[in-house]
Amino acid sequence: MVLRRPSKPWTQAIWSVLFVACAGCSQAVVLTHETEQGGVVTYLFKEDRGGPMGSPHRRDALTLIEGKCPSGYRVLHDGEVPGYGSLSSVEGAEGEVRGRRWGIQFRCK
Repeated sequence: MVLRRPSKPWTQAIWSVLFVACAGCSQAVVLTHETEQGGVVTYLFKEDRGGPMGSPHRRDALTLIEGKCPSGYRVLHDGEVPGYGSLSSVEGAEGEVRGRRWGIQFRCK
């Protein structure tokens, strides 16, 4: 016999907040320009590891969108957004490390 608890509406909200908090720590997935009706989610990707569509962070970004829009959403625009640069702190390493980000602008239904 399998026991199941009925899902409460606030449970999804709690999980969404926890997901956003964890994603915010790593900065791999970030919800920016958030409004009541939608926002923009950006995530890291590497071209040599599947590009933006093959990035493991894409799944996390879509999960975040689904958490914000439980009734569904529509993608308004997606594409590469300005990334970030950082200098290596490893002795002997040369040059700047460049992070690439992909953005998904969405509106909740």
